[in-house]
Amino acid sequence: MRSRDGNHSFTLRLCSIILLFSLALNAGEYLISYKYIVKNAILYNEHLDIAKSMRPCKGVEAQILILPAGKDKNFQEIIAKNREEFLDYIHKLGLDIRSSDITTNNQIDSTTVITLKTTCFKVDFNDTFVKISHLKQPQN
Repeated sequence: MRSRDGNHSFTLRLCSIILLFSLALNAGEYLISYKYIVKNAILYNEHLDIAKSMRPCKGVEAQILILPAGKDKNFQEIIAKNREEFLDYIHKLGLDIRSSDITTNNQIDSTTVITLKTTCFKVDFNDTFVKISHLKQPQN
């Protein structure tokens, strides 16, 4: 027969293990890239890539975005439902902009490419919302 102290510490360890595993399942790191191409003032292509990171990302949490999640636990579906708010968020992080204008026979051909290079984000799911944090690389 076990003493009460032995049972208490076992129960406490079991609860802490369950809590840690549940936190690990509801959090993750994602790699996100974005590209937006405009040709002659017409949207030519827009592409948002989201992939779960296979390795832990290094960095410090910088800007944070909180989106309503409801019952969804699929990050891509949450982004699809809140696309405009998420795009505004990544625009504030800083994007690479390249523009070119070529004139041939008095016709101007312009192309603008806006790019968010592959960046790591930490994503924490809660009961009703998801917290997205940009992981900023530390300056050396």
